[in-house]
Amino acid sequence: MPINQIHLSAAIITLNEEQNIGDCIKSLDWVDEIVVVDSLSTDNTKKVAKSLGAKVIDQAFLGHVKQKQLAVDSCSHDWIICLDADERITADLKKEIIQLFTNTPVDGLSDGYTVARKSFHLGKWIMHGGWYPDRNIRLFNRKHGRWTGLNPHDVIEVRGKPGRLEGALQHFVFEDLAHNIRTNNSYSSISAKILFESGKKPSLPKLLFKPLGKFIETYFLKRGFLDGLPGFIISIGAAYSMFLKHAKHWEYYHIKKNGSHTK
Repeated sequence: MPINQIHLSAAIITLNEEQNIGDCIKSLDWVDEIVVVDSLSTDNTKKVAKSLGAKVIDQAFLGHVKQKQLAVDSCSHDWIICLDADERITADLKKEIIQLFTNTPVDGLSDGYTVARKSFHLGKWIMHGGWYPDRNIRLFNRKHGRWTGLNPHDVIEVRGKPGRLEGALQHFVFEDLAHNIRTNNSYSSISAKILFESGKKPSLPKLLFKPLGKFIETYFLKRGFLDGLPGFIISIGAAYSMFLKHAKHWEYYHIKKNGSHTK
């Protein structure tokens, strides 16, 4: 049902998310439409999504920004909530969005609204180290905004100053530490390739000092130590991901561009 005559769509992208997509969609059962753009999953992601009433579109992965924009463009309505499959709308956030659209004149709405995100990892909610509030625009009018950013770090930008919602998304970010490591490995490869393709040369000082700087930033400056041992593990992982990014950049520049792995 429309809220104050505003129809609301939800846009989600997926790849082999059968363990997550059901709870994600169930947290959105109050919106008018749910669109899932699936990157050719080999598990039951699409079956689960369809069984819960979502519109599913098959699309080989185009990159984070283009894939998420495709999901937005495939929606029927202009107001969009964008989620990842491992995220959930809480009851408080749902209530806040409904009240926003019920109590605010259409011409009084901002072009978009930022939402905090609370992530669960290593057995607890991680509240420091840069993980919270992790505030970004997730609710917006697509007439006045779109997905942008540099893969894999996508972000929604809107025309005007965004509003602010106080409710938070729940983010079940990794299945376990091994999943965390696989993701760091994947993202570092994407970032290294972008550096290489932009024509930037690898830097030994960055390889040496960026990882250390990332650890200091997340563990000390952003107080990751307050999350106990999980905070330490996360900061070490962030530092290693930074190391991999610059090491892979060096590999692309000095080895892979020549099509050779010889000494």
